[in-house]
Amino acid sequence: MSLTDTTATTRAVSAGIDWSEADHAVCVVDGDGEPIERVTLAHSKAGIARLVAVLARHQVLAVGIERPDGPVVDALLAAALTVYVIAPAQIKALRRRYGTAGNKDDRFDAYVLADTVRTDRRRLTPLHRDSQATTALRQLCRARKDLITHRIAIANQLRAHLAVALPAAIGLFTAIDSITSRHFLARFTTQEAVDRLTPTRLTKWLSTIPHNHRSNPEVIYQRISQAPRGATGAHATALAGITHAYLAALTAICDQITALTDQITHALAAHPDKDIFTSLPKAGTVRAARLLAEIGDARGRFPTATALACLAGVAPSTRESGKARVVSFRWSADKQLRDAVCDFAGDSHHANPWAADLYAKARARGHDHPHAVRILGRAWLDIIWKCWTTNTPYQPDRHRALQRLLKQDQTAGG
Repeated sequence: MSLTDTTATTRAVSAGIDWSEADHAVCVVDGDGEPIERVTLAHSKAGIARLVAVLARHQVLAVGIERPDGPVVDALLAAALTVYVIAPAQIKALRRRYGTAGNKDDRFDAYVLADTVRTDRRRLTPLHRDSQATTALRQLCRARKDLITHRIAIANQLRAHLAVALPAAIGLFTAIDSITSRHFLARFTTQEAVDRLTPTRLTKWLSTIPHNHRSNPEVIYQRISQAPRGATGAHATALAGITHAYLAALTAICDQITALTDQITHALAAHPDKDIFTSLPKAGTVRAARLLAEIGDARGRFPTATALACLAGVAPSTRESGKARVVSFRWSADKQLRDAVCDFAGDSHHANPWAADLYAKARARGHDHPHAVRILGRAWLDIIWKCWTTNTPYQPDRHRALQRLLKQDQTAGG
């Protein structure tokens, strides 16, 4: 056997898996990029076991796949394979390496994944899995966020319904989905029921409602008296049934959001990294939990703060060609991570002078609120990444930029 033949046989074999809910297209390529086996396997216990067996038979060491979690990825990692996650948007662009049509085909995408691992492995970052505690916390936070989205949708539907059924209930309390509002709608469902209210009866009823220490009976009665009248008679009775339906759905969702919040609180308290994120200004509990969950605890995932900022979508995207240079919004990002970072940064400037200064300067340069928050989020991620990699809570007295600003303010004030 010649030296060339020996080199060819020892070159690494790679594989690509195009994942789907029903089955998975698998392609194994040799060191020259030639397919040596293609197979489609069912998404089942037997199918996943056969997948691992196919990869083991060809001595595959590295696999490309489009998603970072699920039973398939768990099986690959358990088999000691190196997994590279290549996003669907990247696959769409990589298809043009092999043709101009860019058509979507599962078997072809599996080949693109395998060949990309073969040729671009040095540019790819291996999958670093978070701990089970972090994964569970992430699922809790995302489930709570989804329920909040549903709560807002149902609250908006209820508000639109009440515009006809009972306008007096809209804007009566702080929010239509607050505990007091829901108690009010459960007790006073129709215009006739509201008409029977007097200042004395309203005061007495308000005293029976929990968490209602700030309600002013006189102001509330005035709002009821000045509001447009709602439906009456048989029409009001029919609409009251709809009100009860929306109210039941809204109450159920609010109760489950509260239950998830309690679980998040307990999960965060038991997490080893909790002090890093709860030490941040205005982080609170849920916000700190979201930051921790979306950033994760796999330190090798983000070798630099810039890598974290780019994935979070708070670092701008720069395109240059000749004399043209365009700096624009980074569309390709982890939207859950970006939302968590911007949610934190958007409130941090109310509690931290350094953050307030950065935000104010960004607004003074003409940036709108979302852009200024992303600029502030990018600055915060430098600090968070440093704390995260060194397992150190945020300490304002060691934050040099903050201390310089405080000294300047003291000097100017003196």
